[in-house]
Parts: sequence; structure tokens; C-alpha cells
Amino acid sequence: MQYVYVLQSKLDKDLYIGCTNDIKKRLVLHNAKKVNSTKKRTPLVLIYYEAFINPTDAFNREIFLKSGWGRNNLRKLLHNHLHR
Repeated sequence: MQYVYVLQSKLDKDLYIGCTNDIKKRLVLHNAKKVNSTKKRTPLVLIYYEAFINPTDAFNREIFLKSGWGRNNLRKLLHNHLHR
């Protein structure tokens, strides 16, 4: 199983989008400052994920969510969480 996940930094409230086959381990690595792109933005909280059977489908979804259209779609989907 592959997961596309969205983390939110408690420090700057910004979002991080990633892809992994072990979401729990990946969250631990992010918060342990072992991931360069997020190590200065910890602590991070998992706010959304999607599961995929096919790794290529997951990777394509990650690419989409990182695009302008995808980020807008994600912000609409998570509107209530992001504006509380």
C-alpha cells in the first residue's frame, strides 16, 4: 500500500505533501528532523492521507497535489481544518 499524505507544521501552519509506503514511520522521521525539507518546520501533524494499491497512482496523485490546481483542491477539501 502507498500513501499520499499531508502534514501541517505547528510552527508556521504551512503544508507538506509526500508519498510513502509506511506513513507512521515517515511521520516519525519528519518529526525527528531526519527529512531535510521539513526539519526546520517541526513539529508536524498528519492532517490528511489517501491510500493507493498502485505506487504509480500514488506518485501521480502526489505530483497533482503539489501543483497549483492540486493545492487549491486540497485547501477546499480541508477548508474547515485550515480555517479554525
